[in-house]
Amino acid sequence: MSVEHIKPLGNRVLVKRSQVRTTRGGIILPDSAQEKPKQGDVVAVGPGKMDEEGNAKKMTVQIGDTVLFTAYAGTEVKTTAQDEEYLIMSEEDILGVLC
Repeated sequence: MSVEHIKPLGNRVLVKRSQVRTTRGGIILPDSAQEKPKQGDVVAVGPGKMDEEGNAKKMTVQIGDTVLFTAYAGTEVKTTAQDEEYLIMSEEDILGVLC
């Protein structure tokens, strides 16, 4: 499965989690000792949540935005080809967009 084959539905967003591999002092930490970053880049967005009249509510985030999200946000998705980590989360789990 590749990321190109994932299309979020409703108000869901596909985010590629940022990778942090070193400390400020330049020490490389193993994956088990790292806290997972709570920011990433938006790769895909759904059409928006439907209201009572059947109209899609416009999404606030766009493809390419760097976002901050809650610690337990979303569902992890890993690609087989690139072994990269992505999250599918609701737009409500996003705390803000980095400028």
